[in-house]
Amino acid sequence: MTSKIINMAEKLRDAEDRMLESMFRLEPIADDGFSKRVVVRIRRRLWVRRLALPVATLIGGAISVKPLSQLVIAAAKLLTVVPEGLFEVPTAWLPQMESVVFGASLTQMVVLAAMLLAAGLLGTRMLIE
Repeated sequence: MTSKIINMAEKLRDAEDRMLESMFRLEPIADDGFSKRVVVRIRRRLWVRRLALPVATLIGGAISVKPLSQLVIAAAKLLTVVPEGLFEVPTAWLPQMESVVFGASLTQMVVLAAMLLAAGLLGTRMLIE
């Protein structure tokens, strides 16, 4: 069953519609392969654009391996110099939540991590602005 609107649209065609239909019924214009070359060039450029970022990421990652390892080593040495009491958080700062499944210390660590994440995100947002 077809719609009445579609049937009316097929019956009512003006001169422009008939001219376009006659143009598309004709054979394609011979262009000596020009359109195929254009399509090949466009597809090649699309693939280059798709692959450029991942390849650049891999190359940058390969180049940064040595400096990154040196940074990790320097951070580990720095942590040995920092006083131990600096990283201790008073338990009064943390909400007292007890979990049935997990121990209280794990819950406190998760809450502390969430608070640190929120503070870090807020700090980076303030730096951007």
